Amino acid sequence: MLAALGLSLAACSTGGAGARDEGPARSEPVVSASPSPAPSASVPTRKIDAVRLVKDDPKVSTAIKRDLKPCAGDSYPIDVTYGNVTGGTASDVVVNVQTCADAVGIGSYVYRAEGDKYENVFSAEEPASVYAEIDRGDLVVTKQMYEKGDSVAYPSGEEVITYHWSSNHFVETERTRSDFNNAVGGESAAPSDAG
Repeated sequence: MLAALGLSLAACSTGGAGARDEGPARSEPVVSASPSPAPSASVPTRKIDAVRLVKDDPKVSTAIKRDLKPCAGDSYPIDVTYGNVTGGTASDVVVNVQTCADAVGIGSYVYRAEGDKYENVFSAEEPASVYAEIDRGDLVVTKQMYEKGDSVAYPSGEEVITYHWSSNHFVETERTRSDFNNAVGGESAAPSDAG
Protein backbone atom coordinates (compact mmCIF):
# COMPACT_ATOMS: atom_id res chain seq x y z
CA MET A 1 0.00 0.00 0.00
CA LEU A 2 2.86 2.39 0.79
CA ALA A 3 4.43 1.59 -2.60
CA ALA A 4 1.14 2.40 -4.36
CA LEU A 5 0.82 5.67 -2.42
CA GLY A 6 4.45 6.56 -3.28
CA LEU A 7 3.84 5.78 -6.97
CA SER A 8 0.69 7.88 -6.98
CA LEU A 9 2.48 10.82 -5.35
CA ALA A 10 5.44 10.48 -7.73
CA ALA A 11 3.09 10.55 -10.72
CA CYS A 12 1.41 13.69 -9.41
CA SER A 13 4.68 15.45 -8.63
CA THR A 14 6.07 15.04 -12.16
CA GLY A 15 3.42 17.26 -13.70
CA GLY A 16 1.52 14.38 -15.33
CA ALA A 17 -2.14 13.58 -15.00
CA GLY A 18 -1.53 11.42 -11.94
CA ALA A 19 -2.76 7.85 -11.45
CA ARG A 20 -5.97 7.10 -13.33
CA ASP A 21 -8.38 4.18 -13.02
CA GLU A 22 -8.92 2.93 -16.57
CA GLY A 23 -10.51 -0.39 -15.66
CA PRO A 24 -9.02 -3.89 -15.69
CA ALA A 25 -5.84 -4.56 -17.61
CA ARG A 26 -6.22 -6.30 -20.96
CA SER A 27 -5.06 -9.85 -21.24
CA GLU A 28 -4.45 -9.99 -25.03
CA PRO A 29 -0.84 -10.22 -26.17
CA VAL A 30 0.76 -6.95 -27.20
CA VAL A 31 1.33 -6.73 -30.95
CA SER A 32 4.09 -4.45 -32.14
CA ALA A 33 3.50 -2.35 -35.24
CA SER A 34 7.20 -2.48 -36.09
CA PRO A 35 8.60 -5.40 -38.07
CA SER A 36 10.41 -8.20 -36.30
CA PRO A 37 14.14 -7.62 -36.00
CA ALA A 38 16.35 -9.59 -38.33
CA PRO A 39 17.93 -12.64 -36.72
CA SER A 40 21.22 -11.65 -35.19
CA ALA A 41 24.37 -12.85 -36.88
CA SER A 42 26.20 -15.66 -35.19
CA VAL A 43 29.43 -14.77 -33.45
CA PRO A 44 32.33 -16.86 -34.75
CA THR A 45 33.17 -19.86 -32.61
CA ARG A 46 36.87 -19.09 -33.01
CA LYS A 47 38.71 -15.79 -32.99
CA ILE A 48 39.53 -14.37 -36.39
CA ASP A 49 43.21 -13.63 -37.00
CA ALA A 50 42.60 -9.92 -37.57
CA VAL A 51 46.28 -9.16 -38.13
CA ARG A 52 46.45 -11.72 -40.94
CA LEU A 53 43.13 -10.41 -42.31
CA VAL A 54 44.53 -6.86 -42.57
CA LYS A 55 47.94 -7.89 -43.88
CA ASP A 56 46.42 -10.12 -46.60
CA ASP A 57 43.88 -7.48 -47.65
CA PRO A 58 44.76 -5.85 -51.02
CA LYS A 59 42.54 -2.83 -50.10
CA VAL A 60 44.74 -1.96 -47.09
CA SER A 61 47.55 0.50 -47.87
CA THR A 62 51.15 -0.67 -47.78
CA ALA A 63 51.89 1.99 -45.14
CA ILE A 64 49.34 0.47 -42.72
CA LYS A 65 50.64 -3.04 -43.39
CA ARG A 66 54.23 -1.90 -42.88
CA ASP A 67 53.38 -0.19 -39.56
CA LEU A 68 51.29 -3.08 -38.23
CA LYS A 69 53.86 -4.59 -35.88
CA PRO A 70 53.63 -5.84 -32.29
CA CYS A 71 53.91 -3.13 -29.63
CA ALA A 72 55.19 -5.51 -26.96
CA GLY A 73 55.71 -9.23 -27.25
CA ASP A 74 53.03 -10.45 -29.65
CA SER A 75 50.45 -7.76 -28.77
CA TYR A 76 49.36 -5.86 -31.89
CA PRO A 77 47.81 -2.37 -31.76
CA ILE A 78 44.36 -3.42 -33.00
CA ASP A 79 40.82 -3.51 -31.65
CA VAL A 80 38.49 -6.17 -33.03
CA THR A 81 34.69 -6.16 -32.70
CA TYR A 82 32.29 -8.87 -33.87
CA GLY A 83 28.69 -7.95 -34.63
CA ASN A 84 26.01 -7.54 -37.24
CA VAL A 85 26.40 -4.43 -39.35
CA THR A 86 25.78 -5.81 -42.88
CA GLY A 87 22.69 -7.92 -42.19
CA GLY A 88 24.39 -11.22 -43.01
CA THR A 89 23.89 -14.54 -41.25
CA ALA A 90 27.49 -14.60 -39.99
CA SER A 91 29.05 -12.00 -37.74
CA ASP A 92 30.92 -9.09 -39.34
CA VAL A 93 34.39 -8.13 -38.12
CA VAL A 94 35.33 -4.49 -37.45
CA VAL A 95 39.09 -3.95 -37.15
CA ASN A 96 40.69 -0.72 -35.94
CA VAL A 97 44.45 -0.39 -36.41
CA GLN A 98 46.19 2.03 -34.03
CA THR A 99 49.66 3.36 -33.32
CA CYS A 100 51.63 1.78 -30.49
CA ALA A 101 52.88 5.03 -28.95
CA ASP A 102 49.60 6.88 -28.39
CA ALA A 103 46.82 4.52 -29.59
CA VAL A 104 45.75 6.87 -32.37
CA GLY A 105 43.57 5.12 -34.93
CA ILE A 106 45.13 5.05 -38.40
CA GLY A 107 42.84 2.57 -40.17
CA SER A 108 39.35 1.13 -39.76
CA TYR A 109 37.99 -1.80 -41.75
CA VAL A 110 34.79 -3.84 -41.91
CA TYR A 111 34.94 -7.44 -43.09
CA ARG A 112 31.83 -9.36 -44.13
CA ALA A 113 31.75 -13.15 -44.07
CA GLU A 114 31.51 -14.63 -47.57
CA GLY A 115 31.49 -18.39 -47.11
CA ASP A 116 34.78 -19.35 -45.43
CA LYS A 117 36.45 -16.00 -46.24
CA TYR A 118 36.01 -12.39 -45.23
CA GLU A 119 35.56 -9.58 -47.75
CA ASN A 120 36.56 -5.97 -47.04
CA VAL A 121 33.37 -3.91 -47.45
CA PHE A 122 34.60 -0.70 -45.79
CA SER A 123 37.96 1.07 -45.34
CA ALA A 124 38.90 4.38 -43.76
CA GLU A 125 42.57 5.27 -43.46
CA GLU A 126 43.65 8.53 -41.87
CA PRO A 127 47.07 9.86 -40.93
CA ALA A 128 45.59 10.95 -37.60
CA SER A 129 42.78 9.30 -35.70
CA VAL A 130 39.93 7.30 -37.16
CA TYR A 131 37.86 4.75 -35.22
CA ALA A 132 34.89 2.61 -36.32
CA GLU A 133 32.32 0.86 -34.16
CA ILE A 134 28.92 -0.80 -34.41
CA ASP A 135 26.01 1.12 -32.91
CA ARG A 136 22.49 -0.37 -33.09
CA GLY A 137 23.26 -2.14 -36.36
CA ASP A 138 24.90 0.87 -38.04
CA LEU A 139 28.56 1.62 -38.61
CA VAL A 140 29.72 4.77 -36.80
CA VAL A 141 33.09 6.24 -37.76
CA THR A 142 34.73 8.96 -35.68
CA LYS A 143 37.48 11.07 -37.24
CA GLN A 144 39.53 13.55 -35.25
CA MET A 145 40.15 16.79 -37.16
CA TYR A 146 43.53 18.46 -36.84
CA GLU A 147 44.65 21.88 -38.01
CA LYS A 148 48.24 22.97 -38.45
CA GLY A 149 49.94 23.13 -35.07
CA ASP A 150 47.46 20.87 -33.22
CA SER A 151 48.99 18.24 -30.99
CA VAL A 152 47.68 14.68 -31.14
CA ALA A 153 46.19 15.19 -27.67
CA TYR A 154 44.22 18.29 -28.70
CA PRO A 155 42.46 18.03 -32.07
CA SER A 156 40.54 21.02 -33.42
CA GLY A 157 37.38 18.96 -33.71
CA GLU A 158 35.85 15.69 -34.77
CA GLU A 159 33.43 14.33 -37.32
CA VAL A 160 31.09 11.46 -36.55
CA ILE A 161 29.72 9.72 -39.64
CA THR A 162 26.97 7.10 -39.52
CA TYR A 163 26.62 4.53 -42.29
CA HIS A 164 23.78 2.07 -42.88
CA TRP A 165 24.14 -1.11 -44.93
CA SER A 166 21.82 -0.99 -47.95
CA SER A 167 21.89 -2.84 -51.30
CA ASN A 168 25.25 -4.49 -50.55
CA HIS A 169 27.15 -1.33 -49.59
CA PHE A 170 27.32 1.31 -46.86
CA VAL A 171 25.34 4.52 -47.35
CA GLU A 172 26.08 7.62 -45.27
CA THR A 173 22.98 8.55 -43.26
CA GLU A 174 24.27 11.20 -40.87
CA ARG A 175 27.30 13.43 -40.31
CA THR A 176 27.98 15.71 -37.38
CA ARG A 177 30.98 17.91 -36.71
CA SER A 178 32.11 19.30 -33.40
CA ASP A 179 34.68 22.08 -33.12
CA PHE A 180 36.69 22.01 -29.91
CA ASN A 181 37.99 24.92 -27.88
CA ASN A 182 41.73 24.36 -27.79
CA ALA A 183 42.32 26.75 -24.91
CA VAL A 184 43.08 23.70 -22.72
CA GLY A 185 46.81 23.54 -22.19
CA GLY A 186 47.38 26.89 -23.86
CA GLU A 187 46.29 30.48 -23.81
CA SER A 188 42.82 31.27 -25.08
CA ALA A 189 42.46 34.22 -27.39
CA ALA A 190 41.02 37.32 -25.76
CA PRO A 191 37.75 38.52 -27.29
CA SER A 192 38.24 41.31 -29.78
CA ASP A 193 37.03 44.78 -28.78
CA ALA A 194 34.16 45.81 -31.05
CA GLY A 195 34.46 49.51 -30.01
